[in-house]
Amino acid sequence: MFQYIVGLVLFHFVYSDNVVPEQIHLSYGRDSTQMFVTWSTMNVTQNATCLYGTSSLSQQAKGYTTKFVDGGTEQHTQYIHRVVLSQLQPGKKHMYQCGNGKTFSKIFTFKALPSGSDFGVRVALFGDMGSVNAQSLPRLLKDVQNDMYDAIFHVGDFAYDMDSDNGKNGDKFMKAIEPIAATVPYMTCPGNHENKYNFSNYKNRFTMPGDEDGKLMYYSFNMGPVHVISISTEYFFYINYGILQPIHMYEWLEKDLQEASKPENRAKQPWIIAMGHRPMYCSNNDHDDCTHHESLVRIGIPFIHILGMEKVMYKYGVDLMFWAHEHSYERLWPVYDRKVYNGSLTAPYTNPKAPVHIITGSAGCSEKHDPFKNNTAAWSAFRSIDYGYTRMNVINATHLYVEQVSDDKDGKIIDSLMLIKNKHGPYV
Repeated sequence: MFQYIVGLVLFHFVYSDNVVPEQIHLSYGRDSTQMFVTWSTMNVTQNATCLYGTSSLSQQAKGYTTKFVDGGTEQHTQYIHRVVLSQLQPGKKHMYQCGNGKTFSKIFTFKALPSGSDFGVRVALFGDMGSVNAQSLPRLLKDVQNDMYDAIFHVGDFAYDMDSDNGKNGDKFMKAIEPIAATVPYMTCPGNHENKYNFSNYKNRFTMPGDEDGKLMYYSFNMGPVHVISISTEYFFYINYGILQPIHMYEWLEKDLQEASKPENRAKQPWIIAMGHRPMYCSNNDHDDCTHHESLVRIGIPFIHILGMEKVMYKYGVDLMFWAHEHSYERLWPVYDRKVYNGSLTAPYTNPKAPVHIITGSAGCSEKHDPFKNNTAAWSAFRSIDYGYTRMNVINATHLYVEQVSDDKDGKIIDSLMLIKNKHGPYV
C-alpha cells in the first residue's frame, strides 16, 4: 500500500492482483471535450473511478461496471469498467489513472482534441492484427511514443480471435495494445473474426461514441475537419443475428450523411471519411465478397440492389473509404460502380469525381498474406502484400495525405497519395 496526495485529498492505493486495472484503452467521447476510458478487472470491483488533470490528478470522474461472461465452455468472466472524462482542456496533454478508488493503475497521458475544427489530424489505420504475428505492433508503438498520431483506427479483426481460449486470447490482445491504446484513442469497427456469440467480445470490450453499449456496432464522430463514419459490414453476412440489422444501419447511415452534408456542417467538417471491415473492391484471388461483381457491401442485396453502401456514399460525397479484411494493401483510383473517375490524367487525386478506397489489412496475423490475382483491375492503382499499416494526415480543408508503411522494409514508405479537394460535396 502507498499514499498519493491530490490537492487536499489523501488517496490510499492498495494493490491486489485480482482487481488491478488491465487492458486500459481510450476512445473519443461524444464531443471534443470528452474521452472514454475502458478497462477490465478479473474479479468484481465496483466504484469505477478515474483521476485526471493537466498538471495534477485534481479531477475525478466516476463511471459504471458491467459483468462480461465469454460464451465459451469455461464461462470466463471479467468486469469491464467505463468512465467518461469531461471538461478536458482543448489541445492540452492530460494525465490520468483508473481504478476503484483504492486500487489504481499507473499514470498514463493523452492529448485532448483542440477546439474548433481548423487543425490537422494524424491517424494510423490498419486491420487484421492478431495476437500471433502482430508484426506491425512494435513499429506502431514506436510511432506513438514519438507522438506521431492523434488516434488509431483499427478496421476490424482483432486478436484472431478474441473469443479463442475462452476469451483469454482477447485479454492477451488487449494487454498487448494497451501501451498504444491507453495513450491515443483506439477507434474500431467489427470484422468477421469478431462474430462468435453475436460479436459479444467486440461489443463488451470497446466503447465507441454514440454506441457505448455496443448494441449498434456503427457510429460517427467529428475529429477536427473530419467527419468519421464507422460501419459494420458484418450485418450483410451474419443475418442469423438479426435480418433487420443491415436495414437499420442503412437508414442510420443515410440520416448521418444527410446531417454531415448540410452546408453549415460541411463547412466545419469538409472531409467525410468512412471505415468498414470488408471492402467494396479488391483484386485478391481468395473469392471473398469484394472479388465478386455484385459485392454485398457495395451494391447490397444482389439483383434488386437495395441497401448498397456505395450508392449512398457517392450520393453524399464521401471523400475517402478505408477497409481491411484482405491481408494486403491496395490503393484504388477514384471509383464508382467499377468505373474510374480520376480528376484528370495527370492529377487523378485532384478533385476526383468519385470516392477513393484504401484497403489496409496487412498489420499481421496468424493467417499470413492474401495474394493478388495476376491481372490488375482498371480501378486498382497500387498493390502490396508487405506487412505494414497506413498513415493519414489531414493537413487542412483541401489537402489530405496518405502513405503506406512497410514493416517488411524497415518502415519504408512504399506508396503515397495527396488527395486534393477544392470543393467537397456530392459527386453527381
